[in-house]
Amino acid sequence: MNETTAPAPPSALSPAPSGLPAALGAYVIWGFLPLYLILVKAVPPFEFVAWRIVWTLPLCLGIVAMRGQWGEVAATLRNGRAMGVLAITATLIAVNWLVYIWAIQAGEVFAASLGYYINPLVNVLLGTAVLGEKLTRRQWIAVGIAGVGIAMLLGGALTTLWISLTLAFSFGTYGLLRKRVDVGALPGLTVESAILLLPAAGVAAWYGATAGSSFGHDPALSLLIVLGGVLTAIPLWMFAIAARRMSYSTLGFIQFLAPTIVFVLGLTVFDKPLHPAEIAAFVAIWLAIAVFVWDLWSRARAARAVRRPVAT
Repeated sequence: MNETTAPAPPSALSPAPSGLPAALGAYVIWGFLPLYLILVKAVPPFEFVAWRIVWTLPLCLGIVAMRGQWGEVAATLRNGRAMGVLAITATLIAVNWLVYIWAIQAGEVFAASLGYYINPLVNVLLGTAVLGEKLTRRQWIAVGIAGVGIAMLLGGALTTLWISLTLAFSFGTYGLLRKRVDVGALPGLTVESAILLLPAAGVAAWYGATAGSSFGHDPALSLLIVLGGVLTAIPLWMFAIAARRMSYSTLGFIQFLAPTIVFVLGLTVFDKPLHPAEIAAFVAIWLAIAVFVWDLWSRARAARAVRRPVAT
């Protein structure tokens, strides 16, 4: 009797999908976000964050309907542990949005940029301490150089350091928790938005009853506020996909793209001066990024050399 070999499962025939395209897409959108925030500068930060949440949920629900993921959303809602983690991540991302929007509107563009330059250091430390990811000697050198850059801010930019650290730790912890909870990217974002909906609607209603709502009076401004939902949901969805598919330490150092774009915008569009401590911090963190990327490239090149077949 002839033996037949069972076909290999699809997962064995094709490599796992890469998170790199999603990560690059998310960070490019976040990098240019200050240009959008200029257009909605008339909206107070608290109110704007509230409207971002209100308009993010319908978009998420629409995408869930198109992708047929209602079952995943329902399963998440029944999972007590997942709901607890998503309640924390929803709070973290709301804090991150609020501080970032306030910083841009207040002209603290470089503090915001530094926050997302520091974030890779936070990601590396969290990936090492919590996920057990191992760093090479060169990667530890990169972490040390970045730490020196942060320390420089203590001497010359202490008044804005809280902005940078809040952005770095809130988003770093958000990404770590999203990586550890067994919930898909889109269902998780949908549930996060639903958790924040009632508080957000309350904030929007309070502004409408006291200072007057920014939404509904000027058609152009109202359309821009609605666009905030799109610019919130799409990059967060991409980031959640990337966080589930990539090493958290590697993802953290790809993130330098967004703050680099913000840094360039600060020098050009916002025309903000750089203080000496900020210059020193940027140089140190850029050097750290260069060392880390060099290490990743060297190890990838060595791995390709090992896999190359030997001629016989």
